[in-house]
Amino acid sequence: MKWTFDWLQDYLKTSASAQDVADTLTRTGLEVEDLIIPTAPVAARIIKCDAMPDSDHLHILQVDDGADAPRQVVCGASNARVGLISALARPGCVIQGHEIKAGKLRGVMSNGMMCSGAELGVNDDNSGIMELPADTVIGAPVMDMPTVFDAGITPNRPDYLAVRGVARDLAAAGIGEYIAPHDETLELKQTSRNVIIKTDKCPVYQFCEISNITVRPSDKKIATRLAAIGINPKNAPIDATNYICYDMAQPMHCFDADAVHGNIIVRMAENGEKFTDLFGHEHELTENDMVITDNDGILALAGVIGGARGATTDATKNVILESAYFNPVSVRKSAKRIGTSTDASYRYERGIDPTITGIALARAARIIMDACGGEITGVGIAGKIPDCAHEIKYSPNLFLAKTGIDMPAETQREIFEQLGFKVSVSGNTWKITPRAARVDITIPENLVAELLRIYGYDKLAAASTHTPTAAAVHNDFYLNTKSELAARGLYEAKSFGFGNSRVEKLLSDKPSVTVANPIIADMDTVRNSLLGNLLQFIANNEKRGYADLAMFELGTVFDGDTPNAQHTQICIVRTGANGPRHWSGRNRAYDIYDVKADLIALMHGQRFTVSTENAPQWAHPFRYGAIYQGKKKIAEFGELSPMVARALKIKTNVMVAIVDDVANLPAPRKQREVQLSDFQPISRDFAFIVDGDTPAEKLVSAARSADKRITDAVVFDAFNMPDGNKSIAIAITIVPTDNMSDADLIALQNAVIKNVETACNARIRDK
Repeated sequence: MKWTFDWLQDYLKTSASAQDVADTLTRTGLEVEDLIIPTAPVAARIIKCDAMPDSDHLHILQVDDGADAPRQVVCGASNARVGLISALARPGCVIQGHEIKAGKLRGVMSNGMMCSGAELGVNDDNSGIMELPADTVIGAPVMDMPTVFDAGITPNRPDYLAVRGVARDLAAAGIGEYIAPHDETLELKQTSRNVIIKTDKCPVYQFCEISNITVRPSDKKIATRLAAIGINPKNAPIDATNYICYDMAQPMHCFDADAVHGNIIVRMAENGEKFTDLFGHEHELTENDMVITDNDGILALAGVIGGARGATTDATKNVILESAYFNPVSVRKSAKRIGTSTDASYRYERGIDPTITGIALARAARIIMDACGGEITGVGIAGKIPDCAHEIKYSPNLFLAKTGIDMPAETQREIFEQLGFKVSVSGNTWKITPRAARVDITIPENLVAELLRIYGYDKLAAASTHTPTAAAVHNDFYLNTKSELAARGLYEAKSFGFGNSRVEKLLSDKPSVTVANPIIADMDTVRNSLLGNLLQFIANNEKRGYADLAMFELGTVFDGDTPNAQHTQICIVRTGANGPRHWSGRNRAYDIYDVKADLIALMHGQRFTVSTENAPQWAHPFRYGAIYQGKKKIAEFGELSPMVARALKIKTNVMVAIVDDVANLPAPRKQREVQLSDFQPISRDFAFIVDGDTPAEKLVSAARSADKRITDAVVFDAFNMPDGNKSIAIAITIVPTDNMSDADLIALQNAVIKNVETACNARIRDK
């Protein structure tokens, strides 16, 4: 959104500088991305004029521009002469879109450019440089160069798409006084032409027919402002609609009335109906597109773009002005589908003020008739201006409760009224009615946000009445889980909530939830698993030479298209080597035991079993495991299937761990206060012979459960035996709670042996 400083001052009485205005807007929520303060050409007197050697038309001028020393300029104008006062564009001036710079011309330095009237846009004379009156003040600007603001508008603030809306916010922020415009509407005037609305997507359509005009250029003020913000002035009727679009945020259209046959009809298009826009591009429409038509066909795609037929030209004698409110969703869908974004569609799709169609119509009609003459021969309306006023119950105490700032009720009321809100007070209960343009204000918290941004976020800490208290114990499950995984050397990944249907079919037979209007073709579903996006991350990183990765994501996945059909999943991937090559130690490739260890860390010491049956589509059939507690599957881990890896063009082995639903993870046990023993720990080693398919963790669990004084048990050796059995050696750590005799220690050792032999069908070696 662009506007000029003088345009803003139509609605804001202020002594603040343009920079102060920009800073205030940025502070209150409208980020001014660029402030263009142009350098204007100045009056300069030629005090010396020498012909350039070897040139039949160039002159080397010495000019007085009011500076301490004369300025040298090379000029080719035939009327350049000593004593002439003309327009000098110094380096930094922008003339016809080009910045003037100091440089050499045929080896002679030129520090500026002498300008013709045509080059400055003040007249059509390009026969020579401008000749200014003899009494012109040297060094004074010869023309106005408007200061231009360029701001980025957020989708929730369509009121900022009007210069009026910007001015009102600035007045509320205390940088000036809002100048309320004297808005009028036109009286209805019967004409042979009517408007017929055949769709509920157009609540109101107003029109004004102006006859016997002579199309002329726009008023200088309007043309200058439009040109300054990048809109090429064409003629008064077209410029009037463009001007109102920026001034009031009401898109309008101007038809050549002689090309409109019969009534104006607002309806939905028919499938396959053709429409040629004013740029000559043909579009095939669908039943979801809203159009403006007459007896002969389509005149415009409603809210998006006008048609070639009915366009206003310099030969137009009679015009029809359109001012309407169109459904934002309908306009956005049509603009998106045909790939066309206009100033009109940009405003309609964000939601304009539906109550100003009549005011905008009267203003545009006045601009056109002031420039082109003519008379109003018809004014009509179809539909009804929507009553969008809504009251919000509010208490001044809410601001203190939400922000900790004790703002007086009277100050709050003053800010609301400056913003154009109506305030009805009944004790401590207020009823606030936002102005119609503020479609973003719907709940009391929105009102608090309005007060706070006008008051100033920078004052929040200094004015807060909250007092420091002891920090509450932090116990955020998701944050704790992320911290645990990060502590294991995993980096958190963040992906979009969308997925790719092709990838999802590779990974599982779970149904995909398709998106009706995807952002891009590769994001055509809402993700039913986190694995697909992480695998695409791996493929993209591998292409760029980064094959060693350790990542996790914790996020929402979707089971259907209903509001609650979703749950939270954790996905871990490790690929490549576990570290760089280095002389101090050898690295190794990640294996499934690395991701299994990640899952065990999330089990918080609770018991579990592992099953290797029923590997899913994404997993290698013989390198897979699932972690269970009883019959409930907690998580699964394994190596990525080679077929999946080949389809995704991943060359490195990928290890995967998935907790499909974090709700299944066991809650961390409450940590007991560690009681330090007065006695030194004791270590004992055991070696057992077990069946070849017995998991080692079963022995560890059985050994630890033999006595509460056993604090740790680890496997330190294992090998397969010729008879198909295997030997597993474990070390236990005993922390005595009192004096232990040899007999006590032997009894504990026997308890360990008995527990393991009973639970694991094992026998002690060398017993």
